[in-house]
Amino acid sequence: MDRLETSARLLIVSDLDHTMVDHHDPENLSLLRFNALWESKYRHDSLLVFSTGRSPTLYKQLRKEKPMLTPDITIMSVGTEITYGISMVPDDGWVDILNQKWDRNIVVEEASKVPELKLQSETEQRPHKVSFYVDKSKAQELTKELSEKLAKRELDVKIIYSGGMDLDILPKSAGKGQALAYLLQKFKKEGKSPKNTLVCGDSGNDAELFSIPEVYGVMVSNAQEELLQWHAENAKHNSKIIHAVERCAGGIIQAIGQFGLGPNTSPRDVSETADSHLEDAGPAHEVVKFNISYEKWRRAEVEHCETYIESLKASCLPTGSFIHPSGVEKCLRESICEMKKIYGDEEGKGYRVWVDRVLPTKISSDTWLVKFVKWEVLGEEQQSCICTAVLICEDVNGLKTYNWAHLHETWSEGSGAKDNARWLL
Repeated sequence: MDRLETSARLLIVSDLDHTMVDHHDPENLSLLRFNALWESKYRHDSLLVFSTGRSPTLYKQLRKEKPMLTPDITIMSVGTEITYGISMVPDDGWVDILNQKWDRNIVVEEASKVPELKLQSETEQRPHKVSFYVDKSKAQELTKELSEKLAKRELDVKIIYSGGMDLDILPKSAGKGQALAYLLQKFKKEGKSPKNTLVCGDSGNDAELFSIPEVYGVMVSNAQEELLQWHAENAKHNSKIIHAVERCAGGIIQAIGQFGLGPNTSPRDVSETADSHLEDAGPAHEVVKFNISYEKWRRAEVEHCETYIESLKASCLPTGSFIHPSGVEKCLRESICEMKKIYGDEEGKGYRVWVDRVLPTKISSDTWLVKFVKWEVLGEEQQSCICTAVLICEDVNGLKTYNWAHLHETWSEGSGAKDNARWLL
């Protein structure tokens, strides 16, 4: 919460499975489109929150499987765990709130008396969440029965049914909505309330997010019946909540534009020609665009021509230098020339490139220091490196352009190419 010194321009709070992440899209295109938009236009002055029913174990597993960004805040286990930053530092104040009138042992004891409940895996059982599978036809009846039993034991609990099969028992004060309300209150106390908040979801356990006053909300086009029914019964006249026409992250991008919350054209949706005419796009945009161009070349999604290589070289100063993760120092323009021999080498192989945590800092009147993490994925293998770049801003015919003066890459922990030639830039 301390990354920004002032109020966030936009706070996005999004569910993961079937909202931010489309499990029916093997190319992960909508997610990659959102990533490029966020890193190029929002990361520097906005905050990203992932709010998921997943436990920390399954959340970390998803991050290994999908090209996901690093959120500023993570809400997990259906709003029972709040952590901050890449280190996922827990919020102890939230734990104190959840401990009130909650006894996990009593919850487990009473639930064990209901044979229709099937306990979920051990990873999904958390200090303030007990999770089961239950048949859809039995969910409403069992929810009522459990609520009565636990009330007699003097516990304040909340039972959430979602996804057509998941039943979670939580403290009364828990939940995605309450976790967000808690965070918004913390921001308010610090005098840094977000200027706009957009919540995004697809299932029943997301309904609470849409109940927070003053937020904008998007139910993605593939939202489940349980969420659409909640909306029809509780919020159908709320113009700040829409049902998108696009799936998953595409629906989030649509909502940003429809509500006028900021730019919603992803760099992945802009042609190379049109992109060159953008007004001051900023150093973060240049970093995102450069890496997308590199990906397109290796996927053979652009024409195999000298002009493409020359345009990339033109974005680098003649004296521009590059330190490869292996430690070898090269000339940036020479490294780009080496791309000629690898055109289309990853065509049809699921190869993707994306950047994360792009944070530019102006260090002089025309110079920017940009730190970011670059990821490459080929099949099931992901590799990343920590990058530091120096970009020089020039005014060309009234438009600002950003030229690469230096790029230094080091392998992230756990990464390292088996073949250094494969990681070219």
